[in-house]
Amino acid sequence: MFALVDCKNFYVSVERLFQPALRGRPVVVLSSNDGCVVSRSDEAKSLGIKMSQPFFQLRDLVRSHGLVMCSSNFALYADLSQRVATVLREMAPRCEQYSVDECFLALDGVMGDLDALGREIRRRVLKEVGIPVGVGIAPTKTLSKLASFASKKWPKTEGVVDLRDPARQRRLLSLPVMTVDEVWGIGRRHTERLNAMGITHAIQLAEFDRKTLRRLFNVNVERTARELAGERCFDLEDSPVPKQMIACTRSFGERVYELALLEQAVATYGCRASEKLRGQHQLCRMVQVFVSTGTFTEGDARYSRSASVPMPYPSADSRDIVEAAQAGLRAIYVSGPAYAKAGVILMDFVGDGHFTDDLFAPAPRPNSHRVMSVMDEINRRQGRNTLRLARTLSDTGWSMKRERMSKRFTTSWSELPIAY
Repeated sequence: MFALVDCKNFYVSVERLFQPALRGRPVVVLSSNDGCVVSRSDEAKSLGIKMSQPFFQLRDLVRSHGLVMCSSNFALYADLSQRVATVLREMAPRCEQYSVDECFLALDGVMGDLDALGREIRRRVLKEVGIPVGVGIAPTKTLSKLASFASKKWPKTEGVVDLRDPARQRRLLSLPVMTVDEVWGIGRRHTERLNAMGITHAIQLAEFDRKTLRRLFNVNVERTARELAGERCFDLEDSPVPKQMIACTRSFGERVYELALLEQAVATYGCRASEKLRGQHQLCRMVQVFVSTGTFTEGDARYSRSASVPMPYPSADSRDIVEAAQAGLRAIYVSGPAYAKAGVILMDFVGDGHFTDDLFAPAPRPNSHRVMSVMDEINRRQGRNTLRLARTLSDTGWSMKRERMSKRFTTSWSELPIAY
């Protein structure tokens, strides 16, 4: 048995937690560079605001309906996400943090009333963290996703939907709102193909011939159909599978023309990517860097290039990765274009300590692992970028535009809330 715990309008809920005046008002949180909507309050949804709706289309609503727009405060959201996960790990034998606002819980062997457990989960997370959540309980992960969706959509459920009863499963799958595009793992392209076959709702997918689904699509679509029918195919992942590629890319708040500013951006992205690499205890053997102008740049002013730089030896040292990224950047940079985006991608991973050195390659930096461990521990305790490479300390005019960002209430010593 599984439970999916899903934070309600997570980014908006975090903003309201530290700014109570926002409660009851229409609120949206914008994406990087304040581009488009990525989270909406119920009041904002009632105004017809859509996910991914561009910022410029909402300006009139600020004046006419008091809409509040907030810039993304990723550090704050990540910290609150971990606090929610910490509470949930105390309430179930196993927990998989599926995304920043969702966690799967394994309830196998849990005694007692699971519906009451779901309500206790809601109560504890709200009391100890301050974030409202919905809980979906079902024998498969796919059904628990739909149950969680239903728990947020219908107030009468009081935030908990229990689908252990096969009759209740069928009733939920048969509802008109349970279209096939709401099913976990069914993307836009699969939805279009399924609709063309006459499969428009979840109940139709659950009852469709399994062998035909595997032949026309793949094994995962077949397993999804089996899960909708109550057959367990996807298990809980206690720890995330190590990524085979790590990317850190950002669009700039303003157009960048100078190589020096691009070097600062690439150095910062390289450091962040190397932190993620060390977090999964691996080393990389290839660094790719890219730069590009805006998507809508026309004619000769448009420019996009990338370069791949092999590492002299496998490394997760920020200094090595930044050095390789800077070399790639200098190889592709040309003067003139208005650069709108850059990024660093790490590839070709090997296990930390599980590789054979090249006898003819340069020797790795001495004590690299110890230096990076100390750096990561200081940043973990004192806040990100407390200790960083000098290359990233200069003016950050290339950084993201976040004009409406709230304070980092829990992740910055200088911005902690003050009670008078």
